[in-house]
Amino acid sequence: MQLDLNLLTALDALLEEGSVAGAAARLHVTSPAMSRSLGRIRKATGDQILVRTGRSMTPTPRASAMRAQVHALVQQAHQLLSAERELDLASLDRVFTVRWHDALTAACGTNLTTAVHRQAPGVRLRLSAEPGTDGPELRRGEIDLESSSSVPTLPDVRHRLVGADRLVVAVRPGHPLAEDPMSLERYAAAEHLTVSRRGSLRDPIDDALTSYGLERRVVAAGPTAAFALQLALSTDLVVTLPDAVTRTARDQLGLVSMAPPLPLPDVPLYLLWHQRYDDDRAHTWLRDLATETVQALFAPPAPADGLVPGGR
Repeated sequence: MQLDLNLLTALDALLEEGSVAGAAARLHVTSPAMSRSLGRIRKATGDQILVRTGRSMTPTPRASAMRAQVHALVQQAHQLLSAERELDLASLDRVFTVRWHDALTAACGTNLTTAVHRQAPGVRLRLSAEPGTDGPELRRGEIDLESSSSVPTLPDVRHRLVGADRLVVAVRPGHPLAEDPMSLERYAAAEHLTVSRRGSLRDPIDDALTSYGLERRVVAAGPTAAFALQLALSTDLVVTLPDAVTRTARDQLGLVSMAPPLPLPDVPLYLLWHQRYDDDRAHTWLRDLATETVQALFAPPAPADGLVPGGR
């Protein structure tokens, strides 16, 4: 039997009002129309629902037993099909999965987690590491918010530019490159390492050097910025990586940071999400909070930014 969910609304009104006329007035229909609905309800349930006792109607035992459940179902249906109500962060109970580049997570994951917990104590945040290959998790709803340095190509994946990070050169204290002004030739002649979750030994810096007729030697590729910085601290390897998202880690390790000796484009930073969340108020709150947290990284640094001039 095909169920007409409108009958639930009619049944709720009949049980609440205890009469056909009262239910009809409540739903703004005629009494004959409500009588027909009652007939269909009786047929569907196999129960009289309301029986006449003198001049009034009395619910049957089954009708009395189902009254609260019917009312709850109708209220839930109205909530599902009506416009979303104001977001109540204090009572929000949800799990969000955020997949960011490791350097971004290290730089502001603590601040994001703290802000989320302070504003919405019932929200749980799952910070996920980036995999070695791109996957469909964002489209499948397994990832709520992702970071990227490029605009997504899929039309159903939304993006927001939250900042652009300049590149810096990081070396250990006492490194030969840090002793004198760094020339382009000395930079290219040094041994380098890249940061690549796919293990790539080449990045756009190599293309930039090629335009000057130079080539660098990349001897290692690290999967994370944290690994690359630790390796640079322990060796003479040179790592060139985004400034803002690695500043705290570089300072903690005591690395020397220098401006690159050649013009390099800034690295854009985007937040990505699937279009299914465009009108989701809780998700909108999360991505706005994440945007605010990430953009704080790009605030003007203190007067002494720790960069050693270099290059030409």
